[in-house]
Amino acid sequence: MNFNFIIKELPFLLNGSVVTIQLTVITLFLGTFLGIVLAFCKISNNKFIAFIATFYTWLFRGTPLLLQLFFFYSALPGFGITMTPFSAAVIALSLNCAAYMAEIIRGGILAIDKGQFEASKSLGFTHFQTMIKIILPQTFRVIIPPVGNEFIAMLKDTSLVSVIAMTELMRTSSLIASTTFKYTEMYFSAGCLYLLLTTVFTTAFSAIEKKLARYS
Repeated sequence: MNFNFIIKELPFLLNGSVVTIQLTVITLFLGTFLGIVLAFCKISNNKFIAFIATFYTWLFRGTPLLLQLFFFYSALPGFGITMTPFSAAVIALSLNCAAYMAEIIRGGILAIDKGQFEASKSLGFTHFQTMIKIILPQTFRVIIPPVGNEFIAMLKDTSLVSVIAMTELMRTSSLIASTTFKYTEMYFSAGCLYLLLTTVFTTAFSAIEKKLARYS
């Protein structure tokens, strides 16, 4: 193991790590927003809307994320739609994340006592006001642990975007390894950085969960 070589290449790996974090944060933000919409649709009394949302989650949870990445980056050009690796990665990861977030948020909403809905109705709140002002804030407190798990899973899943030529941590280490033949050093370094990132964010989500638990 050549540690001098690892130290020399570390700045490039750190740059790749920054891209990985950016991609994960953007994906979780967009996925959460769309997931909220899908969750509302799934619990809607309108059967058609509920069906569309259910079909969406069935589609994106039932097909591999790698296939979805290839579809947006490699298949869509056949329809005249061309994307950069970053755009394809953000769209594919966000849509995939939304399917999982929808189920997490829906479960969180259903976990809220129905008395909350009745109380808000008696206060004159509309259904929309009830969901935004009363239910969702409590829901987010409940779903912090699964959201943290989804964030960590997405952080690791970003490594798949290396197959569509996006230069993040995994692709950076692969490119250096293929040109220098230092496969052991590069993949060891990438593994350590992924472990560091997941540890930091796991600790952060645990701290948030404990802080919110004080007000439960």
